[in-house]
Amino acid sequence: MRLCGHFLVILLAFNPAAGSEAPDCINGSLADNVICDTAASPPVRAAALVQALNITEKLTNLVDMSLGAERLGLPPYAWWNEALHGVAASPGVSFNATGGQFSHATSFPNTITLAAAFDNDLVYEVADVISTEARAFSNAGLAGLDYWTPNINPYKDPRWGRGHETPGEDPVHIKGYVKALLEGLEGKNEIRKVIATCKHFAAYDLERWQGVVRYRFNAVVTSQDLSEYYLPPFQQCARDSKVGSFMCSYNALNGTPACASTYLMDDILRKHWNWTEHNNYITSDCNAVQDFLPNFHNYSQTPAEAAADAYNAGTDTVCEVPGYPPLTDVVGAYNQSLLSEDTIDRALLRLYEGLIRAGYFDSTSPHPYTKISWSQVNTPKAQALALQSATDGMVLLKNDGILPLDLTNKTIALIGHWANATRPMLGGYSGIPPYYANPVYAATQLNLTFHHASGPVNQSFPSPNDTWTTPALDAASKADVILYLGGTDLSIAAEDRDRDSIAWPSAQLSLLTSLAQLGKPLVVARLGDQVDDTPLLSNPNISAKLWAGYPGQSGGTALFDIITGKKSPAGRLPVTVYPANYVNEIPLTEMGLRPSDKHPGRTYRWYNASVLPFGYGLHYTTFTAKFGVFENLVIDIRKLIAGCDRAVYQHADLCPFPQVSVWASNTGERDSDYVALVFVKGEYGPKPYPLKTLVGYKRIRDIEPGFTGAAPVGVVLGDLARVDLAGNRVLYPGTYTFVLDVGEEGKDEVAIELVGEEVVLEEFPQPPGVG
Repeated sequence: MRLCGHFLVILLAFNPAAGSEAPDCINGSLADNVICDTAASPPVRAAALVQALNITEKLTNLVDMSLGAERLGLPPYAWWNEALHGVAASPGVSFNATGGQFSHATSFPNTITLAAAFDNDLVYEVADVISTEARAFSNAGLAGLDYWTPNINPYKDPRWGRGHETPGEDPVHIKGYVKALLEGLEGKNEIRKVIATCKHFAAYDLERWQGVVRYRFNAVVTSQDLSEYYLPPFQQCARDSKVGSFMCSYNALNGTPACASTYLMDDILRKHWNWTEHNNYITSDCNAVQDFLPNFHNYSQTPAEAAADAYNAGTDTVCEVPGYPPLTDVVGAYNQSLLSEDTIDRALLRLYEGLIRAGYFDSTSPHPYTKISWSQVNTPKAQALALQSATDGMVLLKNDGILPLDLTNKTIALIGHWANATRPMLGGYSGIPPYYANPVYAATQLNLTFHHASGPVNQSFPSPNDTWTTPALDAASKADVILYLGGTDLSIAAEDRDRDSIAWPSAQLSLLTSLAQLGKPLVVARLGDQVDDTPLLSNPNISAKLWAGYPGQSGGTALFDIITGKKSPAGRLPVTVYPANYVNEIPLTEMGLRPSDKHPGRTYRWYNASVLPFGYGLHYTTFTAKFGVFENLVIDIRKLIAGCDRAVYQHADLCPFPQVSVWASNTGERDSDYVALVFVKGEYGPKPYPLKTLVGYKRIRDIEPGFTGAAPVGVVLGDLARVDLAGNRVLYPGTYTFVLDVGEEGKDEVAIELVGEEVVLEEFPQPPGVG
């Protein structure tokens, strides 16, 4: 069994092999090579280095722990670095376990919680801090410049163990998140701040479920679903954001392992999306090339054939998990004439050009990024941003009026396995934070009188080893207010671990039922992933409910800021909350989105029986939200296309729709942010028709009582369009009803008529054998 993400835990301690020494372009052996000439172009510099390597040196630099070339003064380099929500444990990153400098890095909320804020500006700020801290580690020789983040696979099924690493289920939301994140990670200058990696390409959202494992899974996906749902976030990365790196995934797509798929990596990624401008590189997921062999995908028969199949298809480096032989047999592939030196050179040119564009060989002409040091890690600004992003991402799901709470002279009970949690607050792919401000810590800092009792995680009820009910009821009996902190954690859903059940764990639900029967105010904060909240939403003795996801180093403080009203909740659910029986209606292996006579639909676009819908979130105040005035209610499609400045918007699907604006009036009594969610619905394009589709969103901040906040919401034609059976994105004539927000109360709608002939905005490359 391979546990890539779990393996990372052992790297939290100081790893002397981690990090990447920078090459000496002043006094070292490379100084006379064009690679060190900052006046030369990156392709020319990379070619000079690759030309200087002999074949033995080339082969030892094709995997993620590259050995360099001592003869030339090229140091070893670790390509595998992680920074999903802060600089994180990985073979390339080293934390100083003795304390002091580089012993920690800021740990922001995990992706799902940050995404729930629906604020691209906030995402950019967080990513900018992460890349600054990553540069500091790199400058100290404790990390590389390549970071294998973000995970942008759409989170379409609640059972997926890695869903919390993603921005949620909606591709338009993911695209906005990714665009902002990549700007913060890679920077906006000619020199990349770090090299980001969009993963996992593509159709990857299964770990280990009922005997099916990701290493063997063949994702059967139609061109329509691939183009419409699984690929748009990656298109944003490649075509529009021009990210430095991609990672191909473990699974096969329609019979071909992703890391051997010329259709994915060449036809779509490099040719259709023109991801060639910077000669960018593709890494495999870790040990994914071994999965080509007979005991997994049965695509290649020998390790040498597997290596050749990967590199010939367009993979440029192979991630290898230490301790899991056999290693990638690039030597055998070359010796057996399965892998040519030209293909090897192509891969190395891409890898080293990436490092050149990040300034790795620029010691003769240092740039400002090389000045970033330990003093810029875990700054007061970073700490404040970690707290703000955790607060902004919390979602209020139920409130009978009890929140916000005045805890003056009140005793509270802090109950549940999350109450005094430390590392679990971070979620997967985490580093070492400077501190864990959990709920017990936050209550202590507020000088609150409280009683603490832990609780069950995933135990069954009844349990012969029930050690939690009596202490919990004892603590609750002494309190005026009960705060239960429960839900899932990584022991329930994580990398290599999918769920079978999406119900509340039975022991937790039983304990909650007992606590509710005490008749005291009971506030539930659910952390981790989504579960069916029906029993809690329908229980009148449960006063309020919040969702916090994986809130990071300041999660407890953020929670109390919301509960006490220091901050007002405005987050929205980035996923659908499904009823528990959903898992019996459709297998996790089903990749289709649309409903059929055999299966219900997936995501809010195709499923209409949710417990709580995508985009749901309550406030402490009330809002009246309306669309601003639309310029025209009837629009000719051809004129719309003709009026697009293609010098600015290079692709027709990026052409803007005439301005959509939202006005949100605070009619209550508390300051609050408001997240404007703009959907469209209508009967146009191929059947079946989606229930509605998100086309834009905007967080409007700090709206005071009695005041109105206004903001434009950018909508592009490609997000209004539908996708046909062949995967082409088409703007059809018809009535487009713009819908503001979720739910029925106070919802605003405006109908726009698009007239004229349909226009194909994007022709989708057809898979092999389809013409």
